[in-house]
Amino acid sequence: MDGLILRPQYLDQLTGFRDKHLIKVVTGIRRCGKSTLLDLYTDYLKKQGVEERQIIRLNLEFPEYHELQTYMQLYRYIKERMQEDCMNYIIIDEVQTVPEFQKAVDGLYVHKNCDVYITGSNAYILSGDLATLLSGRYVEIKMLPLSFREYITARGGSGDLIIKYRDYLENSSFPYALELSRKKDIRAYLGSIFDSVILKDIVMRKKIADVPSLQSLTRFAFDNIGNLMSSTRIANAMTSGGKKISVHTVENYLEALTESFILYKANRYDVKGKQQLVTGAKYYISDIGLRYYLLGSKAADMGRVLENIVYLELFRRGYEVYVGKADNAEVDFVVNGENGKEYYQVAYTVEGESGAGSGKSILDRELAPLNAIRDHNPKYLLTMDFSPNVSHNGIRQINALDWLLSE
Repeated sequence: MDGLILRPQYLDQLTGFRDKHLIKVVTGIRRCGKSTLLDLYTDYLKKQGVEERQIIRLNLEFPEYHELQTYMQLYRYIKERMQEDCMNYIIIDEVQTVPEFQKAVDGLYVHKNCDVYITGSNAYILSGDLATLLSGRYVEIKMLPLSFREYITARGGSGDLIIKYRDYLENSSFPYALELSRKKDIRAYLGSIFDSVILKDIVMRKKIADVPSLQSLTRFAFDNIGNLMSSTRIANAMTSGGKKISVHTVENYLEALTESFILYKANRYDVKGKQQLVTGAKYYISDIGLRYYLLGSKAADMGRVLENIVYLELFRRGYEVYVGKADNAEVDFVVNGENGKEYYQVAYTVEGESGAGSGKSILDRELAPLNAIRDHNPKYLLTMDFSPNVSHNGIRQINALDWLLSE
């Protein structure tokens, strides 16, 4: 389909689950490309011989569907359009706009000739009643904005990778941002996304009255990506800064921000104790462009920004991602995947000295946490240095952009 950015990773997941008796639930932050993905999937179905009459497609945020205000109205609308003699492909965007939508979804699921696909812009659609009602009967496809590899592919052409990486950060990884050429237009677009997430997905759903406090906490979280945080530490820091807020409120707001996929939480993992820790966590933002939008150019801590990009890529590749603790050292990421456990350390550069009078190089400092781990699982050091890929006692040092562009 002309003009659409291909998202093969997610499309392959949908095609792999086609006609399987599971509800396909595509989740992700607003404007990350969920509707476009379903356009691509609809096109795929037609190329596979599926007739137009077999596809029932609704975006419940469109005005023409606003009359569908109850789950029964939604169910009847779809049921009246279903074909009896063939498979029906039911594709519903932003299903959470209809109260108790899970009852309509469950009603459609029980029909043997229904293949159901739904999208939603917050994790709420998989909490509470839906998770209980559909336990074991759905599969979640977790969608993010464009990866660096997808961004490069969509932009096409040759050019300096460093410049493209900078553009990827500043101009946003949201697909539609590629259609905008002027900085002010991109900024306005990011503002509309931010307002939609904060006002539609959080303030209205959570019935939050103190919007300025939510916005202040969001700014704080954006400014502290990659830093270990706790609700108590955040509340104390914000109160010291003149914005009094309780620990309970901080916890509620952080939960709302992660449910809306604007933030992702990485819990801590004790490498030697082989257990997840209950104290402290790091938060990462789904799009660095939003951080620039909210904080301006002061957000340019490139080391923590790179760490954020690596976190998203690990998540995108299907890993369970944790922040590692090895004795008193911090490992940026401990990940679990199909092939077992891996460890990642991220640094913008490892060239030069660690600090005045330390007598220790940056490289030694970054390798130390990985060297403290005595098992034989793969260990990686990702940097922006354009030096040959080398191994330090089994720890592979790889250029971060090469790693981001790899399969």
